[in-house]
Amino acid sequence: MISAPYTRAAALADTLKQRLVILDGAMGTMIQRLKLTEEHYRGQRFKDFARSVQGNNELLSLTRPDVITSIHQRYLAAGADVIETNTFGATAIAQHDYGMAELAREMNLASARLARAACEQFSTPDKPRYVAGALGPTPKTASISPDVNDPGARNVTFEQLRAAYYEQALALIEGGADVLLVETIFDTLNAKAALFAIDEAFDSSGERLPILISGTVTDASGRVLSGQTVTAFWHSVRHAQPLAVGLNCALGAALMRPYIEELARAAPDTFISCYPNAGLPNPMSDTGFDETPEVTSRLLHEFAADGLLNIVGGCCGTTAEHIGAIARAVGPLAPRRLYRM
Repeated sequence: MISAPYTRAAALADTLKQRLVILDGAMGTMIQRLKLTEEHYRGQRFKDFARSVQGNNELLSLTRPDVITSIHQRYLAAGADVIETNTFGATAIAQHDYGMAELAREMNLASARLARAACEQFSTPDKPRYVAGALGPTPKTASISPDVNDPGARNVTFEQLRAAYYEQALALIEGGADVLLVETIFDTLNAKAALFAIDEAFDSSGERLPILISGTVTDASGRVLSGQTVTAFWHSVRHAQPLAVGLNCALGAALMRPYIEELARAAPDTFISCYPNAGLPNPMSDTGFDETPEVTSRLLHEFAADGLLNIVGGCCGTTAEHIGAIARAVGPLAPRRLYRM
């Protein structure tokens, strides 16, 4: 079994040249389907905690590791090559909303170790599995005012973001992540803080892992929330020399396609990832979104058949069934070729 971080990183880069790599689907959607109660989230350790913690999915890595492990295992069994740690909101900034900022490091470390153990369970010499340490955007934005009457107001500073991401990145590295994934980027300045912090964490830890970057186009304007086009976004983050750049969340595959095409043109020498939502929100569905696995996988098959993708998976509303269908749909197809500039 491949075990050393540098060896795993090299193996992933080689795999991306040979075939499409399958990313997992939504952690939150899989948790939501379990209908966990406040007591489930609290566990014994936090049974007397003063505030409600229901919905704090990252806390489950501490109180219900069995739940998180089971979700990882379902995605791996469905065919995922890469699974994300349960750390989308595991920064001190995001956890402050629950009064649990001081638990951020512990959450990241535990989540990375759970994902690592699941990958070791499913890895084979022919098909190693990889842990992507997930760094989410935080609920605060460094570029946009929270007060419509004061455009210059900010509720977070670059330094606060840097410090939170530094703590997160160090714990993810220590816990066994193979790559770091800065994802669901709606504010490029937030992402820059994350990338700066990751570089510091690499220096501190002595390990340098590949980086994946994934932005979010929020609507038909074709821009991230902080105002950049997909091409401008890429040129703002390409200095980090990511292994892959892509888009996720906000849109389903059909609406995301023109922006993936734009990104593939803008970054001809970088692998492209795409993990869209399962269509549009649908409160009548048990996943909260309207696309079945068959629909999502058919759309992403078309992306791959047209030579647009290297990494493919799912975001909000996608489940292990979606990832299984995607893996089967794109399995016979060749990955997008890189063109060195």
